[in-house]
Amino acid sequence: MHDLLPDLIFHSARIGPNRPAISRKGEGLDYAALAENTHAVAQGFLRLGLARGERVAVYLPKLLENVTSLFGATLSGGVFVPINPLLKADQVAHILRDCNVRILVTSSDRARLLAGVLAGCHDLNSVVVIKGVQKELPDIVGAEVLSWREFMAQPASQHPHRVIDIDMAAILYTSGSSGRPKGVVLSHRNLLVGARSVARYLENTPDDRLLAVLPLSFDYGLSQLTTAFSVGASAVLMDYLLPRDVIRTVASEAITGLAAVPSLWNQIATLPWPTDAQASLRYVTNSGGALPRSTLAALRRALPDTKPYLMYGLTEAFRSTYLPPEELETRPDSMGRAIPNAEVMVVREDGSPCPPGEPGELVHRGPLVAMGYWNDAQRTAERFRPAPGQEAGISLPEMAVWSGDTVRMDEDGFLYFIGRRDDMIKTSGYRVSPTEVEEVLYASGQVGQAAALGIPHPVLGQAIVAVVSPLSGEEVDVPALLIHCKQKLPAFMVPAHIQVRQDLPNSPNGKVDRKRLATDLQNLFQEPLLENRQ
Repeated sequence: MHDLLPDLIFHSARIGPNRPAISRKGEGLDYAALAENTHAVAQGFLRLGLARGERVAVYLPKLLENVTSLFGATLSGGVFVPINPLLKADQVAHILRDCNVRILVTSSDRARLLAGVLAGCHDLNSVVVIKGVQKELPDIVGAEVLSWREFMAQPASQHPHRVIDIDMAAILYTSGSSGRPKGVVLSHRNLLVGARSVARYLENTPDDRLLAVLPLSFDYGLSQLTTAFSVGASAVLMDYLLPRDVIRTVASEAITGLAAVPSLWNQIATLPWPTDAQASLRYVTNSGGALPRSTLAALRRALPDTKPYLMYGLTEAFRSTYLPPEELETRPDSMGRAIPNAEVMVVREDGSPCPPGEPGELVHRGPLVAMGYWNDAQRTAERFRPAPGQEAGISLPEMAVWSGDTVRMDEDGFLYFIGRRDDMIKTSGYRVSPTEVEEVLYASGQVGQAAALGIPHPVLGQAIVAVVSPLSGEEVDVPALLIHCKQKLPAFMVPAHIQVRQDLPNSPNGKVDRKRLATDLQNLFQEPLLENRQ
């Protein structure tokens, strides 16, 4: 029985000790070695004085030590905080201070870059440095600095702190595109149930090889590890430089499952896929935003024998829905139905259920609902509220996640995404979903990435602005793109302005940073510029 997150590793080690567990660039660990290393890391944290529930931050690229540090923290009775390796020193320091991190695991070069800001992280008492020798370790005021070799050298001697499945296991910080990022607190149960649920509908087995290309600080990226470990499959770690490197690795590593976000799929769907990649890849998954129809069509042409799973999730509930591949032909725009062991409802503002076809807010209930936001009671109270339709007589209300996303449900229970409540564009009295506009932009065949935004306008309230990047090696014909939009959209949905950028800003998790774009463009329709912009 798996009660705590590390049990995934130790159970797989008992039934298949010699099966490959994780690998990176030809270096790897089988399940027996992964279990042994995870236990040694947990002992190291205990020797450094980690108390029950205290936080261990990991600020590393996808190294084997990254994985053993995350799971070792929970084995010791602590809580892991994975930090996106793309974040800068001040952003890292904010996370360390915000959740009172006691131990930081990082590399020698990153430790040197952080040395100036770590002095302000007063709860930090230890820094463990990967791939560094003692004489190269930086001095950090108020913290003991030790090498990985020294950290792992001592014999095991301490008992882990006792925790149960509803205790904290991880704090995942959102990308922080607007203001400071907030930490979503996940329990052991959240992560275990999520792993089992995803492995169930993806039909994962010990023979699967999952390519982990997304950041481990992203719940969707971390899920590649937990899902693999839940069935004794293998996870291949990868930090890619070029999109075509992902395809090469799928072929060379005989990858059977690949998870990505729309920005990556948009880049690789139209590239050549070698026969080896086509033969091995059993399924692909998408989350983190709607996958454009044109991208999905290109992907299906390139990988005719590969099953595509379209999914929807939010960090506060891990994963909410998926669309079975057999439903793609009849429901290409659907985000699917609830994943196993979750209920997803569509409700009005008063919590009453919406009938089929009526837009409402998506509310998720069940064991995947997170514990709340770290040290932020106000935000927690806004997003985590009692589930609609509570049973009479229950004195402790069940908490659900009120997503802030507007969706509709059809007669068969399949959901369709309309837009985020705070992303909906209000123009000329109409409410417009940016997703609808973006779909038309992608269908033009000219666009690599697209974002439709509502920008303040003195007459319209908000004007629709499309920011697009060209396909690789191509240029965007803006007049032709505008004509295409006029042919496919009603007049009130046609962009008032199209801006071309070589690259759109992305959050560290690979999603288009809409808030940054909106900030950049907020003065686009000021009175002196108006006549030149329409």
